[in-house]
Amino acid sequence: MPNIVRPAKKFLVSSVSSDAHMWNLVFLQLLLEEHGGEVSNLGACVPDQVIIEECRKLRPDVLVLSTVNGHGHLDGLRLIGKIRSEPDLADLRVVIGGKLGVRGAENVQFIEALSAGGFDAVFESEGGLENFNEFLRGLGPSRRGALEMAQAAA
Repeated sequence: MPNIVRPAKKFLVSSVSSDAHMWNLVFLQLLLEEHGGEVSNLGACVPDQVIIEECRKLRPDVLVLSTVNGHGHLDGLRLIGKIRSEPDLADLRVVIGGKLGVRGAENVQFIEALSAGGFDAVFESEGGLENFNEFLRGLGPSRRGALEMAQAAA
């Protein structure tokens, strides 16, 4: 039987530590489930260390961070630095989206900083949901999943 590379389907959804908004997370969970995803939703105001521990425990294909309080660029940069410094999580796909700052159209400036900081994709709220849906359609196997498939084939 040929090896079939499975698309990314296991998602961990969370806000950043300073964001108390929940409806955005519920919406994301429902959207990801509509795309066939298995979703674990950590909720609002999740401390960085809890997110890291849950990534280790659940081994998601993608960590999806959502923020609407306008401080996502600050919390996101701190969190992605911690995640990328963990050898067992360094290859985890991590994306962030929402209201990344409090400067309206100028929030676009944070996209480059967050991408350079280590996020695989950044979605500013002004870009709408279309960019996130495009990202989901383009998801192939996670880096870890591709490695597991290659090891199984060897």
